[in-house]
Amino acid sequence: MKIALIGATGFIGSRLLAELTSRGHQVTAIVRNPEKVPQGAGIVATKGDVYDKNGLAALLAGHDAAISSVHYTASDPAVLLAAVKQSGVKRYLVVGGAGSLEVAPGVKLFDTKEFPALYLDEARKGGAYLDQLKGESDLDWTFLSPSALIEPGERTGKFRLGKDQLLVDDNGQSRISAEDYAIALVDELEKPAHSRRRFTVGY
Repeated sequence: MKIALIGATGFIGSRLLAELTSRGHQVTAIVRNPEKVPQGAGIVATKGDVYDKNGLAALLAGHDAAISSVHYTASDPAVLLAAVKQSGVKRYLVVGGAGSLEVAPGVKLFDTKEFPALYLDEARKGGAYLDQLKGESDLDWTFLSPSALIEPGERTGKFRLGKDQLLVDDNGQSRISAEDYAIALVDELEKPAHSRRRFTVGY
């Protein structure tokens, strides 16, 4: 498939770029600094501005799907969504956060006293974007939330999927490697199973 990846040099975006190209997808890597995109087969580095709706829409047009992997505090999710809709791309996958996952009925992770204040603004904006996506009836979107802790690690291919509740392992830990997160998102791209909803991945 021909995929537009917004934020292809970021922490998650770089793993997505590697996973996509390893599976033979053609990727347009949309970034602020194209020179930072690794060269390789199937990769076209393109300069883009996430605040430029018309410019971004033009870059997205003609792709089979778009993936956004950008911080919510370093972008305007409303502009991203408007650009995707304007572009005509029918499939939109979003790298989400863990903060809006439920840890108890009606209680989200970012509502707990243990949630780090440093990440609160980002988490709440991610949750607001998910709510906005839920109101979209004419766009095939998917929002993938990682576990509470996502960090560099191994590409194991062994993980669990969930819906709106935070996944916790037998030791009480909620974690996933960035490499396995990328597998889960590209799996969803290739074989959609969570159309117009959020899901989560963890060990």
